[in-house]
Amino acid sequence: MMTSVDTDLIRVLADPLRLRIVTLLAHETLCTTHLVEETGARQTNLSNHLKVLREAGVVETEPCGRFTYYRLRPEAIETLAGSLGELAATARTTVDSNRKRAC
Repeated sequence: MMTSVDTDLIRVLADPLRLRIVTLLAHETLCTTHLVEETGARQTNLSNHLKVLREAGVVETEPCGRFTYYRLRPEAIETLAGSLGELAATARTTVDSNRKRAC
């Protein structure tokens, strides 16, 4: 069976700022103000990246007063990691069987 890797999610995470946001959110839930401080990005730029991450299902929001907090959805990353792990296992099996045939 062919392993399916979510290429759209890889594209989303390939952006350096979005990957930085995901890395920060892996450690704690943060609001936009904290993310601006941590990344040095402009608020409008950061908000656009957060929207992309939200639409991709990587982060979720939690309103709290006048702030919106962002939290990483670990299952989105786990699914991608699992697909990549399966792909690596398939490649490992293929390499091993090709070595046996070559000898």
